[in-house]
Amino acid sequence: MSLFFVRDCFERCFERKKTLIVFGAIYLLGAILGMCFIRTPAVYDYHLGLCVRYMDRVCFSDRNIFLIFLERMCGCTLLLALMIASGVHFAALLVPPGILLYRAYTLGGSLIIFFSVYRATGALVVLVLYLPVHLLIDAVLIAATVVSCGRAHRFCFCRTDFTLLGLDFAAFFLLIAAICLVEAVLLLAVFHPIGTII
Repeated sequence: MSLFFVRDCFERCFERKKTLIVFGAIYLLGAILGMCFIRTPAVYDYHLGLCVRYMDRVCFSDRNIFLIFLERMCGCTLLLALMIASGVHFAALLVPPGILLYRAYTLGGSLIIFFSVYRATGALVVLVLYLPVHLLIDAVLIAATVVSCGRAHRFCFCRTDFTLLGLDFAAFFLLIAAICLVEAVLLLAVFHPIGTII
């Protein structure tokens, strides 16, 4: 089966270089803010809770790896659906920057927690699993947002436009599924055996 629509999505994304740079800058700003405000008690506790949950429920969990894969993929797919759906109207384009800022903010703060609280274990988790997967998923979400920005000014509620919307969703979904699959393989190969021994 030809996956021409995947290539088409990225061609349209890279045609809008300025928009891509803007959303990349928003993401970078969010990550920096997350690192800067981590010492605030409420913010610290929130990020610590996220990191503890990630370590317990994902990295060193005794749960079935396939279940973790499904949970992670469904969560990312929901975010992708919001990004793609935002392309139906200009007003809906307010949603993606908020999602990207939140994800970047929690990424920045969580990196500090992983290194300061979990030390060597945290560094291993970050470098092998958390950071690469997080950045790859967010790159897909940013690309989906840029494509949606290009669609918003010309979207009509007709069959053709909904078909194109579905093809864009399918293209980015395949990428997210592949990333989540790689994450599951890494979990199975590196982290879950360690968790089982401990």
